[in-house]
Amino acid sequence: MVVKKTEVQDKDSSKKQKIKTTPEEEIKGKALMRVAEEESLETENFEKKKKELLEKAKKLKEKIDVASTESLKEEIKASKKKDMLVPLEDYVKTGIYLGTKVVTPDMKPFVYRRRADGLAIFNTDLIDEKIKEAIEFLSKFNPEETVLVCKREAGWKAAKKFSELTGIRVFTKKYPAGILTNIRLEDFFENELTIVTDSWLDKNALKDTLDVKKKVLMICGTNNFSKGASQIIIGNNKSGKSLGIIFYLLARGYCKAKGIKANIPELDWWIEGSD
Repeated sequence: MVVKKTEVQDKDSSKKQKIKTTPEEEIKGKALMRVAEEESLETENFEKKKKELLEKAKKLKEKIDVASTESLKEEIKASKKKDMLVPLEDYVKTGIYLGTKVVTPDMKPFVYRRRADGLAIFNTDLIDEKIKEAIEFLSKFNPEETVLVCKREAGWKAAKKFSELTGIRVFTKKYPAGILTNIRLEDFFENELTIVTDSWLDKNALKDTLDVKKKVLMICGTNNFSKGASQIIIGNNKSGKSLGIIFYLLARGYCKAKGIKANIPELDWWIEGSD
């Protein structure tokens, strides 16, 4: 098929007419392009500013969170100090937090750190918690069904005063073998709870108590195992001052819980001249 030349020329001229624009249209098109470019630039600037603002807000929030966390920590510390049985300074001056270089697996969870000389240090917050728990536990038992065993000489003064105030029977220098287990003995004593000052020194009383399946409240240093204990008190059980504050707090708490009217000496009496 042959296309006439005139027809081709007509089509080309038609296309040119369609593409061709007037000066007014060109000006209008350029103006629209500038508007589009400006809008695009404004959008980019907006997104950039938005991102910057979000980053600033995030940093500000982090600062606020840190400040709030620190403030909360300080409030908790202050609250804990208020709730302590005695001021923290009293725990420190009696050395109740001091352990030995040996730390048993049973006591490891309660150790805060080690000193440069290798001595383990108990967490004082946990000491306070455990003494509170011990007072509550001890208060479930009557004086006549409880015994305290303290073979360590450093604790004799405080242990005897504790016994005098609470009415709980105490064995200091020597624990009579079989007194809790042998019903044939004249001085046989059937108890429900034994307070053990040191599981190493008072092992015979501990064994007898466990043999008759009675409860044990045990004071544990860092080198003690707590096996057989129904409730523990953590703290330095080698020092007279430390045992003094423990028996002082136990006596005070027990007498209050049981409604026993007793003239309990101030802490200084319990720790004076102990070591």
